[in-house]
Amino acid sequence: MKSPAETITNEIMQTDIKLTSSDITFANHLDHFMARMGIKRNEHLIEPGLYALGKPTKNSPVFVSANYTLSFDALRSALAGIDGYILVLDTRGINVWCAAGKGTFGTEELVRRIEAVKLHDVVSHRILIVPQLGATGVAARKVRERSGFKVEFGPVRAADLPEYLKTHRATEEMRRVRFTLPDRIVLIPVEIKQILIPVLAASVILSLAGGYAAAAAVIVAVLSGLVLFPILLPFIPTTDFSTRGFIIGGLAALPFALNALYANEALWLRSGWALAYMLTMPPISAFLALNFTGSSTFTSVTGVRREIFTYVPKMAWMSGIGIILAIVLSSMKIFGGM
Repeated sequence: MKSPAETITNEIMQTDIKLTSSDITFANHLDHFMARMGIKRNEHLIEPGLYALGKPTKNSPVFVSANYTLSFDALRSALAGIDGYILVLDTRGINVWCAAGKGTFGTEELVRRIEAVKLHDVVSHRILIVPQLGATGVAARKVRERSGFKVEFGPVRAADLPEYLKTHRATEEMRRVRFTLPDRIVLIPVEIKQILIPVLAASVILSLAGGYAAAAAVIVAVLSGLVLFPILLPFIPTTDFSTRGFIIGGLAALPFALNALYANEALWLRSGWALAYMLTMPPISAFLALNFTGSSTFTSVTGVRREIFTYVPKMAWMSGIGIILAIVLSSMKIFGGM
């Protein structure tokens, strides 16, 4: 005679419910590495639908996730030894937090997916455990009105779910969103990859033109915005990402400006080059710093919009004047024989 668990498993296999486990394989780790490196960025996704973890019954909990592989794998690996269902929404391969902001991890998709997988027939209860970071996109009241399912916003981190399931109450620590040094560092490779080719091309062109210092300045300004900025982010004493980027870029530009001032050239020429570095490098770092606004707990949608309209024009003016100044100084040096 078959046990209830075996009977449920056989029923699952005869439906559209997919099977999964808490095991993270080498292929999964390779996928995570490629995602972190920005390789095949739009291919790190799984098929939306309902997944059975372990040997769930009609009373087993239902967890909601995005169809981004890192989100899905973080959830299922945290649920080792727990039988349940994972309802995967179609977020176009975007993580829960970002998808909630874009609306793909939202009320409409959640209600639609509940109906598509016939969740009412799969479980006897009417509770969904939704990641807290998806709260901006999910209106719990509307979900209940339209589907009959109550939304519980679980903890920020999937790792806290086993403890959360004991009481279905999240502690203050579980609700706290952090953006630690490892969280910030892991974002660096993707940002560098996106801008690597243009930076290398600009550096090669400047080097061939004899501007080795200028080529180095471009590389340092970029690394300041994409590497030093996320590392030092919590310690820079301003509130805006742009001004923090200006500070980092200004500090990076100082050695180049001082080196120009001590060159064996006319004072006005040395001063001009020092000014060109101070005008050009900080805006580059500040602009690149804005890439991290959507990946931290330090800002908001309205704050980002305000920063863009306030500071990007200033960045454009500063860098534009600096580049024109550098071109003029280079031309005068070449044609004037200085």
